[in-house]
Amino acid sequence: MIRRTFIAALAFAAALPVTAWAEAPLKVVATTGMIADAVRQIGGDEVDVKGLMGPGVDPHAYRQTRSDIVAMTRADLILWHGLYLEAQMQDFFHDLGRKRPVVAVAEGVDTSKLRAHDDYADKFDPHVWMSPALWRDVVVEVQAALTEARPEAADLFASNAQVHLAEIEQLEAYAAEALASVPENNRVLVTAHDAFGYFGAEYGYEVMGIQGISTQSEAGLNRIGELVDTLVGQQLGAVFVESSVSDRSMRALIEGAAARGHEVGVGGELYSDAMGEPGTYEGTYVGMLDHNITVIAGALGADVPDRGMNGKLSAGF
Repeated sequence: MIRRTFIAALAFAAALPVTAWAEAPLKVVATTGMIADAVRQIGGDEVDVKGLMGPGVDPHAYRQTRSDIVAMTRADLILWHGLYLEAQMQDFFHDLGRKRPVVAVAEGVDTSKLRAHDDYADKFDPHVWMSPALWRDVVVEVQAALTEARPEAADLFASNAQVHLAEIEQLEAYAAEALASVPENNRVLVTAHDAFGYFGAEYGYEVMGIQGISTQSEAGLNRIGELVDTLVGQQLGAVFVESSVSDRSMRALIEGAAARGHEVGVGGELYSDAMGEPGTYEGTYVGMLDHNITVIAGALGADVPDRGMNGKLSAGF
Protein backbone atom coordinates (compact mmCIF):
# COMPACT_ATOMS: atom_id res chain seq x y z
CA MET A 1 0.00 0.00 0.00
CA ILE A 2 2.78 2.39 0.95
CA ARG A 3 4.70 1.47 -2.22
CA ARG A 4 1.63 2.10 -4.43
CA THR A 5 1.06 5.48 -2.75
CA PHE A 6 4.72 6.46 -3.27
CA ILE A 7 4.61 5.48 -6.94
CA ALA A 8 1.39 7.46 -7.42
CA ALA A 9 3.01 10.50 -5.82
CA LEU A 10 5.97 10.24 -8.17
CA ALA A 11 3.64 10.01 -11.17
CA PHE A 12 1.73 13.08 -9.99
CA ALA A 13 4.97 15.02 -9.53
CA ALA A 14 6.17 14.06 -13.01
CA ALA A 15 2.95 15.44 -14.47
CA LEU A 16 3.40 18.86 -12.88
CA PRO A 17 4.39 21.78 -15.14
CA VAL A 18 8.15 22.34 -15.39
CA THR A 19 7.77 25.80 -13.87
CA ALA A 20 6.74 24.25 -10.57
CA TRP A 21 10.29 22.89 -10.25
CA ALA A 22 12.07 25.99 -11.58
CA GLU A 23 14.65 27.80 -9.51
CA ALA A 24 13.25 30.42 -7.15
CA PRO A 25 13.37 34.04 -8.37
CA LEU A 26 16.62 35.88 -7.83
CA LYS A 27 16.26 38.15 -4.79
CA VAL A 28 17.47 41.62 -5.74
CA VAL A 29 17.57 44.75 -3.60
CA ALA A 30 17.90 48.08 -5.43
CA THR A 31 18.34 51.46 -3.79
CA THR A 32 16.45 53.80 -6.14
CA GLY A 33 13.17 53.29 -7.94
CA MET A 34 14.90 53.83 -11.28
CA ILE A 35 17.27 50.92 -10.70
CA ALA A 36 14.46 48.72 -9.35
CA ASP A 37 12.44 49.41 -12.50
CA ALA A 38 15.38 48.43 -14.73
CA VAL A 39 15.69 45.15 -12.79
CA ARG A 40 11.98 44.41 -13.27
CA GLN A 41 12.09 45.22 -16.99
CA ILE A 42 15.12 43.01 -17.60
CA GLY A 43 14.57 40.27 -15.03
CA GLY A 44 10.88 39.60 -15.54
CA ASP A 45 9.69 36.56 -13.59
CA GLU A 46 13.28 35.55 -12.86
CA VAL A 47 13.65 38.28 -10.24
CA ASP A 48 12.01 39.35 -6.99
CA VAL A 49 12.89 43.03 -6.53
CA LYS A 50 12.78 45.18 -3.42
CA GLY A 51 13.36 48.92 -3.89
CA LEU A 52 14.56 50.75 -0.79
CA MET A 53 13.60 54.30 -1.77
CA GLY A 54 10.00 54.96 -2.73
CA PRO A 55 8.18 58.02 -4.12
CA GLY A 56 9.24 61.34 -2.64
CA VAL A 57 12.35 59.91 -0.98
CA ASP A 58 15.59 61.89 -1.28
CA PRO A 59 18.49 59.48 -1.96
CA HIS A 60 21.11 62.10 -1.06
CA ALA A 61 20.04 62.00 2.59
CA TYR A 62 18.76 58.42 2.87
CA ARG A 63 20.19 56.10 5.52
CA GLN A 64 19.59 52.36 5.64
CA THR A 65 16.95 51.17 8.11
CA ARG A 66 17.02 47.98 10.12
CA SER A 67 14.57 46.34 7.70
CA ASP A 68 16.77 47.44 4.77
CA ILE A 69 19.76 45.72 6.34
CA VAL A 70 17.79 42.52 6.87
CA ALA A 71 16.60 42.56 3.24
CA MET A 72 20.11 43.09 1.91
CA THR A 73 21.66 40.35 4.01
CA ARG A 74 19.08 37.95 2.58
CA ALA A 75 19.43 39.14 -1.03
CA ASP A 76 21.23 37.34 -3.85
CA LEU A 77 22.25 40.67 -5.38
CA ILE A 78 22.33 44.31 -4.22
CA LEU A 79 22.35 47.10 -6.81
CA TRP A 80 23.06 50.68 -5.83
CA HIS A 81 23.58 53.74 -7.96
CA GLY A 82 26.97 55.01 -6.88
CA LEU A 83 28.58 58.28 -8.05
CA TYR A 84 28.06 59.52 -4.48
CA LEU A 85 24.26 59.63 -4.87
CA GLU A 86 23.63 57.51 -1.76
CA ALA A 87 26.29 59.47 0.14
CA GLN A 88 25.07 58.40 3.59
CA MET A 89 25.21 54.71 2.65
CA GLN A 90 28.47 54.55 0.71
CA ASP A 91 30.64 53.10 3.51
CA PHE A 92 27.92 50.56 4.31
CA PHE A 93 27.88 49.28 0.72
CA HIS A 94 31.64 49.02 0.56
CA ASP A 95 31.61 46.91 3.74
CA LEU A 96 28.68 44.80 2.53
CA GLY A 97 30.46 44.15 -0.76
CA ARG A 98 33.02 42.03 1.06
CA LYS A 99 30.28 39.53 1.95
CA ARG A 100 27.58 39.83 -0.73
CA PRO A 101 27.40 40.63 -4.49
CA VAL A 102 27.05 44.44 -4.50
CA VAL A 103 27.23 46.49 -7.72
CA ALA A 104 27.22 50.28 -8.21
CA VAL A 105 25.57 50.25 -11.63
CA ALA A 106 25.99 53.95 -12.57
CA GLU A 107 29.73 53.72 -12.04
CA GLY A 108 29.89 51.69 -15.24
CA VAL A 109 29.17 54.83 -17.26
CA ASP A 110 32.25 56.20 -19.05
CA THR A 111 33.50 59.09 -16.91
CA SER A 112 34.16 61.16 -20.05
CA LYS A 113 30.37 61.44 -20.39
CA LEU A 114 29.84 62.69 -16.83
CA ARG A 115 29.56 66.22 -15.42
CA ALA A 116 31.83 67.32 -12.60
CA HIS A 117 30.19 67.53 -9.17
CA ASP A 118 29.81 71.12 -8.04
CA ASP A 119 30.73 70.36 -4.41
CA TYR A 120 33.39 67.64 -4.69
CA ALA A 121 36.37 67.97 -7.04
CA ASP A 122 36.92 64.22 -7.40
CA LYS A 123 33.28 63.22 -7.95
CA PHE A 124 30.61 63.47 -10.64
CA ASP A 125 27.00 64.54 -10.96
CA PRO A 126 25.06 61.33 -10.22
CA HIS A 127 21.76 62.27 -11.92
CA VAL A 128 22.44 60.27 -15.08
CA TRP A 129 18.84 58.98 -15.34
CA MET A 130 17.86 62.47 -16.56
CA SER A 131 19.58 61.60 -19.85
CA PRO A 132 18.01 58.61 -21.61
CA ALA A 133 21.26 58.15 -23.55
CA LEU A 134 23.25 57.78 -20.33
CA TRP A 135 20.58 55.66 -18.67
CA ARG A 136 20.91 53.13 -21.48
CA ASP A 137 24.46 52.52 -20.25
CA VAL A 138 23.13 51.89 -16.74
CA VAL A 139 20.52 49.44 -18.10
CA VAL A 140 23.35 47.50 -19.75
CA GLU A 141 25.18 47.39 -16.39
CA VAL A 142 22.03 46.06 -14.69
CA GLN A 143 21.74 43.37 -17.35
CA ALA A 144 25.37 42.38 -16.80
CA ALA A 145 24.91 42.18 -13.02
CA LEU A 146 21.79 40.01 -13.35
CA THR A 147 23.52 37.76 -15.88
CA GLU A 148 26.50 37.23 -13.61
CA ALA A 149 24.18 36.39 -10.72
CA ARG A 150 22.08 33.98 -12.81
CA PRO A 151 23.95 33.00 -16.00
CA GLU A 152 21.40 30.34 -16.99
CA ALA A 153 18.89 33.17 -17.66
CA ALA A 154 21.30 35.18 -19.82
CA ASP A 155 19.22 34.84 -23.01
CA LEU A 156 16.05 36.01 -21.28
CA PHE A 157 17.85 38.98 -19.72
CA ALA A 158 19.36 39.93 -23.07
CA SER A 159 16.01 39.75 -24.86
CA ASN A 160 14.20 41.80 -22.20
CA ALA A 161 16.99 44.37 -22.12
CA GLN A 162 16.71 44.91 -25.87
CA VAL A 163 12.97 45.55 -25.55
CA HIS A 164 13.54 48.04 -22.72
CA LEU A 165 16.38 49.80 -24.57
CA ALA A 166 14.08 50.21 -27.57
CA GLU A 167 11.49 51.88 -25.30
CA ILE A 168 14.16 54.27 -24.05
CA GLU A 169 15.16 55.09 -27.63
CA GLN A 170 11.51 55.93 -28.37
CA LEU A 171 11.55 58.19 -25.31
CA GLU A 172 14.68 59.93 -26.62
CA ALA A 173 13.00 60.63 -29.94
CA TYR A 174 9.92 62.10 -28.23
CA ALA A 175 12.07 64.25 -25.95
CA ALA A 176 14.12 65.64 -28.82
CA GLU A 177 11.01 66.62 -30.77
CA ALA A 178 8.97 68.04 -27.86
CA LEU A 179 11.78 70.02 -26.25
CA ALA A 180 13.05 71.41 -29.55
CA SER A 181 9.61 72.95 -30.15
CA VAL A 182 9.97 75.25 -27.10
CA PRO A 183 10.88 78.81 -28.19
CA GLU A 184 14.63 79.29 -27.78
CA ASN A 185 14.37 82.22 -25.35
CA ASN A 186 12.17 80.05 -23.07
CA ARG A 187 14.64 77.20 -22.74
CA VAL A 188 15.53 77.93 -19.14
CA LEU A 189 14.71 75.39 -16.44
CA VAL A 190 14.59 76.70 -12.86
CA THR A 191 14.26 73.91 -10.28
CA ALA A 192 14.75 73.21 -6.59
CA HIS A 193 18.17 71.56 -6.98
CA ASP A 194 20.57 70.91 -9.80
CA ALA A 195 19.30 67.48 -10.81
CA PHE A 196 18.68 68.33 -14.46
CA GLY A 197 22.20 69.10 -15.66
CA TYR A 198 22.41 66.11 -18.01
CA PHE A 199 18.90 66.86 -19.24
CA GLY A 200 19.90 70.45 -20.04
CA ALA A 201 23.12 69.40 -21.76
CA GLU A 202 21.36 66.84 -23.94
CA TYR A 203 18.50 69.09 -25.06
CA GLY A 204 20.06 72.56 -25.05
CA TYR A 205 18.43 74.02 -21.92
CA GLU A 206 19.97 76.32 -19.36
CA VAL A 207 19.37 74.75 -15.94
CA MET A 208 19.35 76.74 -12.71
CA GLY A 209 18.90 75.01 -9.37
CA ILE A 210 18.36 76.80 -6.08
CA GLN A 211 20.49 74.14 -4.40
CA GLY A 212 23.46 72.38 -5.90
CA ILE A 213 23.71 68.81 -7.17
CA SER A 214 23.12 67.47 -3.67
CA THR A 215 19.99 68.44 -1.75
CA GLN A 216 22.31 68.74 1.25
CA SER A 217 23.75 71.91 -0.27
CA GLU A 218 22.60 75.13 1.36
CA ALA A 219 20.22 77.40 -0.54
CA GLY A 220 21.51 80.79 0.55
CA LEU A 221 19.83 84.17 0.25
CA ASN A 222 22.44 85.20 -2.30
CA ARG A 223 21.51 82.32 -4.59
CA ILE A 224 17.80 83.08 -4.33
CA GLY A 225 18.55 86.74 -5.05
CA GLU A 226 20.55 85.80 -8.15
CA LEU A 227 17.71 83.65 -9.45
CA VAL A 228 15.14 86.40 -8.80
CA ASP A 229 17.32 88.73 -10.87
CA THR A 230 17.35 86.15 -13.67
CA LEU A 231 13.59 85.59 -13.58
CA VAL A 232 12.88 89.31 -13.69
CA GLY A 233 15.63 90.20 -16.16
CA GLN A 234 14.72 87.50 -18.68
CA GLN A 235 10.98 87.75 -17.97
CA LEU A 236 10.73 84.04 -17.24
CA GLY A 237 7.26 83.00 -16.16
CA ALA A 238 7.62 79.42 -14.91
CA VAL A 239 9.64 77.53 -12.32
CA PHE A 240 9.35 73.87 -11.36
CA VAL A 241 9.03 72.11 -8.00
CA GLU A 242 10.29 68.58 -7.39
CA SER A 243 8.50 65.62 -5.87
CA SER A 244 11.39 64.68 -3.56
CA VAL A 245 12.51 68.18 -2.46
CA SER A 246 10.75 70.71 -0.22
CA ASP A 247 9.18 73.61 -2.12
CA ARG A 248 10.07 76.13 0.61
CA SER A 249 12.94 77.74 -1.31
CA MET A 250 10.88 77.78 -4.49
CA ARG A 251 8.12 79.72 -2.72
CA ALA A 252 10.74 82.24 -1.60
CA LEU A 253 11.84 82.61 -5.21
CA ILE A 254 8.30 83.26 -6.44
CA GLU A 255 7.65 85.74 -3.64
CA GLY A 256 10.91 87.53 -4.38
CA ALA A 257 9.96 87.98 -8.03
CA ALA A 258 6.47 89.15 -7.05
CA ALA A 259 8.01 91.81 -4.76
CA ARG A 260 9.69 93.23 -7.85
CA GLY A 261 6.49 93.25 -9.86
CA HIS A 262 7.10 90.09 -11.88
CA GLU A 263 4.65 87.20 -11.73
CA VAL A 264 6.10 83.70 -11.77
CA GLY A 265 4.01 80.54 -11.68
CA VAL A 266 4.78 76.90 -10.97
CA GLY A 267 5.09 75.16 -14.31
CA GLY A 268 4.51 71.80 -12.69
CA GLU A 269 5.96 69.19 -10.36
CA LEU A 270 8.86 67.17 -11.73
CA TYR A 271 10.24 63.81 -10.69
CA SER A 272 13.89 64.42 -9.91
CA ASP A 273 15.41 61.87 -7.51
CA ALA A 274 12.42 59.54 -7.20
CA MET A 275 9.70 58.20 -9.48
CA GLY A 276 5.92 58.26 -9.15
CA GLU A 277 3.68 55.93 -7.18
CA PRO A 278 4.16 52.17 -7.65
CA GLY A 279 1.73 50.66 -10.10
CA THR A 280 1.36 53.87 -12.10
CA TYR A 281 2.95 54.75 -15.44
CA GLU A 282 4.89 57.52 -13.70
CA GLY A 283 6.18 54.84 -11.35
CA THR A 284 8.34 53.49 -14.20
CA TYR A 285 11.49 55.04 -15.62
CA VAL A 286 9.93 55.69 -19.03
CA GLY A 287 6.81 57.18 -17.43
CA MET A 288 8.84 59.36 -15.08
CA LEU A 289 10.80 60.91 -17.96
CA ASP A 290 7.73 61.13 -20.20
CA HIS A 291 6.03 63.14 -17.43
CA ASN A 292 9.02 65.47 -16.99
CA ILE A 293 9.49 66.06 -20.71
CA THR A 294 5.80 66.73 -21.31
CA VAL A 295 5.41 69.06 -18.30
CA ILE A 296 8.57 71.05 -19.06
CA ALA A 297 7.89 71.44 -22.78
CA GLY A 298 4.23 72.31 -22.26
CA ALA A 299 4.87 74.85 -19.51
CA LEU A 300 7.57 76.60 -21.55
CA GLY A 301 5.45 77.05 -24.64
CA ALA A 302 5.46 73.86 -26.72
CA ASP A 303 2.39 72.12 -28.09
CA VAL A 304 2.63 68.67 -26.49
CA PRO A 305 0.29 65.67 -26.39
CA ASP A 306 -2.18 65.98 -23.55
CA ARG A 307 -1.09 62.70 -21.94
CA GLY A 308 2.46 62.44 -23.13
CA MET A 309 4.37 60.34 -25.61
CA ASN A 310 1.90 57.46 -25.82
CA GLY A 311 -1.17 58.70 -23.95
CA LYS A 312 -0.34 56.95 -20.65
CA LEU A 313 0.26 59.88 -18.28
CA SER A 314 -2.13 59.81 -15.33
CA ALA A 315 -3.22 63.43 -15.78
CA GLY A 316 -3.29 65.64 -18.83
CA PHE A 317 -0.92 68.57 -18.99
